Amino acid sequence: MVANFKNDAFYRFFGNALIAEHLPINPDDLLPENCFTTLWTELNQIEDVKHQVNYILAFCKPYLREQNAIAKKFAIFNNDYQNPIKHIASEQKQTERNIQILHKKQFGYSAKEINRYLRFLKALELIQNTISTATKIDWFHIINECGYYDQSQLIHDFKHYINISPTKYLKFQQDICVAKPK
Repeated sequence: MVANFKNDAFYRFFGNALIAEHLPINPDDLLPENCFTTLWTELNQIEDVKHQVNYILAFCKPYLREQNAIAKKFAIFNNDYQNPIKHIASEQKQTERNIQILHKKQFGYSAKEINRYLRFLKALELIQNTISTATKIDWFHIINECGYYDQSQLIHDFKHYINISPTKYLKFQQDICVAKPK
């Protein structure tokens, strides 16, 4: 398992560093050995994956901070017909911009970015389901189902996330072996 931290995500996840901001200190110099070496050694001795995950969670627990109350609302928000930013801003009596900034600060990405990514994943799922049934792809159905404005927006997302066009993706998927469930 790998945990990649983008930009300052490590400090957002585990909290702010206790060293002065202006000191140019390499974090590796603060400890005599890699701080995760012990964790790695212990994990290698555990056979069951579930026990490994529980061990990692127990290891992280002292470092984790209580989640922000508004961030909790985002995490449990489940309404496809409402904009979470507008809904939570109205509920909290704050501006939409304040809620947008809080979302980005708490999650590391904007609500718009996650919605775009989820829409793209839905498009991939629809394409995959269509391939598995051996029917022809109806691109306009996918555009409509996933909430794209037009075909160019779908193509733009494909190029953004996987750096190929939808038709090249389709050809790639048809060229490789796709295991079908029984």
